[in-house]
Amino acid sequence: MRVTEQQRPASPAEIRRWRQYLADERAEATVYRDLAGRRDGEEKEILLALAEAEGRHEAHWRRLLGDQVGQPRRGAVRTRFLGFLARRFGSVFVLALAQRAEARSPYDADADATDTMAADERIHEEVVRGLAARGRQRLAGTFRAAVFGINDGLVSNLALVLGIGATGVPTTTILFTGIAGLLAGALSMGAGEYVSVRSQRELLEASTPNPASRSVLSHLDLAANELTLVYRAQGMSPEKAEFHAREALRTVAIATGPVDVKQTGGLSPAVDEHEAIGTGLGAATSSFCFFASGAILPVLPYLFGLEGMAAIIVAAVLVGLALLATGAIVGLLSGGPPLRRAFRQLVIGFGAAGVTYLLGLLFGTSVG
Repeated sequence: MRVTEQQRPASPAEIRRWRQYLADERAEATVYRDLAGRRDGEEKEILLALAEAEGRHEAHWRRLLGDQVGQPRRGAVRTRFLGFLARRFGSVFVLALAQRAEARSPYDADADATDTMAADERIHEEVVRGLAARGRQRLAGTFRAAVFGINDGLVSNLALVLGIGATGVPTTTILFTGIAGLLAGALSMGAGEYVSVRSQRELLEASTPNPASRSVLSHLDLAANELTLVYRAQGMSPEKAEFHAREALRTVAIATGPVDVKQTGGLSPAVDEHEAIGTGLGAATSSFCFFASGAILPVLPYLFGLEGMAAIIVAAVLVGLALLATGAIVGLLSGGPPLRRAFRQLVIGFGAAGVTYLLGLLFGTSVG
């Protein structure tokens, strides 16, 4: 049975807990207001509404505490960290962290919180998930390319360097092999992205209606109405195609200016799709840089003169830290546990490099 709004005697432990809840609600409201300050339009309104809801929760704990509110306390460390990020960045990372924070609400199991407050926190999680999803969608392509490129560079070049190093060849050979692997992989990634994006743009261009076709709409036979074939070719049913075609021709017949692109739906150019996929050169450059930034790490110990097992250990540590970082970032953005994602990335990367290292040892032994 949850509490009602009336006052009742409270134990020292309850007062401490309520004071902490009060501080946390105040800190969370500040986070949402700070995020709202970096946005506009609908997103700003939603974030301010979340801050207002946290204010209602704050008022609940104030009522329970009465004259025992005491001195203002600081919110939980993770909430204060969220506030720090919100004031300086206001990015999708902050929203992803806020989503996880809302999911950890203790109100479901606390009898001193009302059912409404517990329900609010559950709904807040979904609201923040929706806001974070918008940001994830905006950076999905770039983020995928960045994570894929960096991790590919880290794992493939570490495997190459360890595999060659395990055979017992001179350090200079390992160094130049690593540099060659960096350049070959980065160029391959860049060329692959360029071809992929260019091919996608060419496919879109082939599917984009010819602008000249729109200029002849007013001359079509209203009885035959061959415009229906355009809509049927795009997958509409005959009835729906007939309706859209007649509406388009009716609009053209009464128009005094240029043809309304929205009204002629199937004959409008697919400009947005072209902009969404970017340019081939931009994708190639990004992929080259992402791969190279990961592939350089296994080579750094050899560039600075380390040899043998010392170079291998340093290379493995550098790559391991980078894999942990990229895995944690993936976890944050996906709303999953960052540590679990980080260690998953580490195990996969080291597993691939370890197999190559063992093969290098076997090859070096058999040659020797």
